[in-house]
Amino acid sequence: MNKAALRSASALMPLVLLVGIGTPARAQSAADFAELRSEIAALRAAQAESAARIEALQRQLAQAPVATPEPVRIVASSTPDVQLQTQQAAGLVGSADSASPINPAGGSAPGATPTPVASRLTVNGDLRLRYESNWGDRDARNRDRGVLRARLRAAYAINQWLSFGGQIGTGDADDPNSTDITLTGFDDDLDISLDQIYARVTAGNLTVFGGKVPQPFVRTELVWDGDVSPEGVSASYKLSLGNGATLRANALYFLVDESVATADSRMIGGQLAFETKASAPLKAELAAGYYRYSLRSTAGEDGGDVRSNRFLNGAYLSDYRLLDVIAAATYNGLGERWPVRVVGDYVHNFGAAKGENTGFGIDLLVGRASRKGDWRVGYGYAQTDVDAVFAAFSHDNTNIATNYLQHSLSVDYVPVPNLMLNATYYRYRPKDAAFAGTNRPNDWLDRLRLNFVVSF
Repeated sequence: MNKAALRSASALMPLVLLVGIGTPARAQSAADFAELRSEIAALRAAQAESAARIEALQRQLAQAPVATPEPVRIVASSTPDVQLQTQQAAGLVGSADSASPINPAGGSAPGATPTPVASRLTVNGDLRLRYESNWGDRDARNRDRGVLRARLRAAYAINQWLSFGGQIGTGDADDPNSTDITLTGFDDDLDISLDQIYARVTAGNLTVFGGKVPQPFVRTELVWDGDVSPEGVSASYKLSLGNGATLRANALYFLVDESVATADSRMIGGQLAFETKASAPLKAELAAGYYRYSLRSTAGEDGGDVRSNRFLNGAYLSDYRLLDVIAAATYNGLGERWPVRVVGDYVHNFGAAKGENTGFGIDLLVGRASRKGDWRVGYGYAQTDVDAVFAAFSHDNTNIATNYLQHSLSVDYVPVPNLMLNATYYRYRPKDAAFAGTNRPNDWLDRLRLNFVVSF
């Protein structure tokens, strides 16, 4: 081969090598790209399928009912024995849709952390330990005792409009006025009973309870003891009037004593309650109720039910048709911690025999008892004629349920959340010597209670 030919072959060698190497490389790259495009297409298909499934699940979730009822809650008394009941027990003494208990100061005792609204089940309760001293009765010995009260409440929401609940507590099952247990009996076990069991239906502003139900009325213990849970049907309707004011209508049909042999005993009552905005410099409240008892059967009563009402040969001497008017005013001008509150309650029994028909009470409280470090002091005065109220369901703060003159002093302190310390002193005597019973008419009796109250 001549030199020219060699030079031409040498010049073509790089090109041949480049072609020989580059051709399979290009073929391999094209195969990779094809495979990658296939994988991308598969991923896009899977993504589209997932998006479709998510959209379908979202449609099902949007169509499913979501139960987010307002939880039934209890509002504990901040003064353990004297209460103005205008807003829930509790509820299970009550609920935000019914008139449930609060105290004369217009606030609750230090409460537990609220259960989330979305929860179907709400549980709460309280424990009260008490030391009580009694003196001043010249025909009976001085007496000291320890007292315990424990209550546990629960409610379960079936859906947005239906729930059921109940309460168990210590105390005598035959005493509707008290869940207290005296610590005695050589360390015997304590009695516990079912204190409430009910169904609750809510339809807009209307709330209906059926069973052994929370007390629906705005009340003080002059007429209704805070532990009384009626048996029957109650209803409450709340109407907003603007500017924070509300009007509430409450009603109760109460089966007092059912009888096979004779006519039943029952009560039917209604109440209208008005209140202005809670945060107003001067908050006003007014409630008027009428309770009519038809007491035909007394087979289920015992001495603790009759108490100080006139009762002869198995029948009450008076009928009970009670007009009950409650008025309250709260002045908030001294600051959030020092509201000044006045509560008055007047009751007249249109069915009382021989004019024994009137009772009233008034309470003055200064301070708040719902947050850590709060103090509150109070003074109260009350008196009733012997048949002014139905004693089976009135207060049990002293040994005289009607026909009394009564003074009370109270001090509340909240050292930590959910704990309240209380001291309450009562000085009382029979009002009319003719109905004094075993009490000496002119004896002023004294009772001091020291309370340790825990709620959760």
